[in-house]
Amino acid sequence: MTDPRRLHANGRVAHASLIGRVDAALFVEGEDRQVVVPVTTLWNKPAGRRERELLLGDGFCLLEERDGHVFGYALRDNHAGYIESAHLAAPARPVTHVVHARLTHALPAPDFKTQGAHLPLSLGSRVTVTGKTGKWAEVLIAGDTLYLPACHLRPEDTSETDPVAVAERLIGTPYVWGGNSAMGIDCSGLVTAACLACGVPCPGDSDLQEEELGHALPMDAPLQRGDLLFWKGHVAWVADPDTLIHANAYHMAVAYEPLQNAIARIKAQGDGLVTARKRLEFRQ
Repeated sequence: MTDPRRLHANGRVAHASLIGRVDAALFVEGEDRQVVVPVTTLWNKPAGRRERELLLGDGFCLLEERDGHVFGYALRDNHAGYIESAHLAAPARPVTHVVHARLTHALPAPDFKTQGAHLPLSLGSRVTVTGKTGKWAEVLIAGDTLYLPACHLRPEDTSETDPVAVAERLIGTPYVWGGNSAMGIDCSGLVTAACLACGVPCPGDSDLQEEELGHALPMDAPLQRGDLLFWKGHVAWVADPDTLIHANAYHMAVAYEPLQNAIARIKAQGDGLVTARKRLEFRQ
């Protein structure tokens, strides 16, 4: 049976690639959409259970729109679900840059003292730069021209090389189950943020990450920075052979934790032992 998180069908409508594989009243190719708010929730059904979050500029394939929600799937990882219609729009221009600071603010003028609304944007948000004014990048967001510090952006066609360094920028970020942003993040969200920044495709949930990311290491293999440790329902980055960095409900934040302390604590709370150690390849 297809995992519902990857099933691009809801009984009424399905993606055209599923003809002959699922029952649906209508099969469609889908339409490209883009997130136009800082953060939006991907639900399993309208206003149902939080699945994941998408960030400004993330792509979404629209398969159906009704009653104020869109059904489809996130282009970054094929995760299916529902998003509020008002949070999506047809792409206006191609994304050119990605926020690589933990958090930045888009301003109505190229002046850090400017008055007016400030739009907070998380690490990983995707924007279209249309010009530059001194140290400020002119960006187009939902049809409005706003300004971001140019030093908070990297070109979309470049990647980082150290996923742990990306995760470390999020130290202290509050733990939010299903979160994917600097406003709140969970264990698999932290892995997703770091992998995507380094150009590594990454599913949204820890069980899928365990299945699909990297290659398995023997349980007694020496660990190195950038390795991943998995438990049932949890994942953590290895910061160094003795230290983890992970978003977790014990600290209610992204935090460092001594590796052996974490292993003992997680076992003591009834969540078992490490189920896998994985090593990923990152471009140097």
